[in-house]
Amino acid sequence: MPLTTPETTRAVVEELLRRIGQGDPEHIAEMYAERVEWKLDWPQAEHGRGATPWIRHRRARADVAAHFRELAEHHVPGQAGTEIERVLVDGGDAVVLGEIRQTARRTNRAYRARFALHLTVEDGRVTRHHVYEDSLAVAQAFEAGDRAG
Repeated sequence: MPLTTPETTRAVVEELLRRIGQGDPEHIAEMYAERVEWKLDWPQAEHGRGATPWIRHRRARADVAAHFRELAEHHVPGQAGTEIERVLVDGGDAVVLGEIRQTARRTNRAYRARFALHLTVEDGRVTRHHVYEDSLAVAQAFEAGDRAG
């Protein structure tokens, strides 16, 4: 297996972030290997349930495209943003730190969630995608009821 350089990793991650910003699920998925280890730091019993069906582990490139389609279906278009604070690279691994801003379609509640994204790049493709985010902020935005968001 060829060694992935920090420069290659950074270029792949920057392109991935650019594509995510554009919002085309199929174009985003092209950045991933056919098999991917995609995990989310979210209570396992809640994966794929209720108002957050996009939150679950994934294994394949097609699953990546499905994630971004499902994510878009459950949020208000044009009411989202991401602030990338830092990208740290070590060989084939990168950690992206930042904050997402979204509005839940179901409740029309806006939320902010800090995140860390651990990516691994091999042969120019993302093979690991682990997300650590403020899951409480996301869950509260999708809760039914009259609370202000």
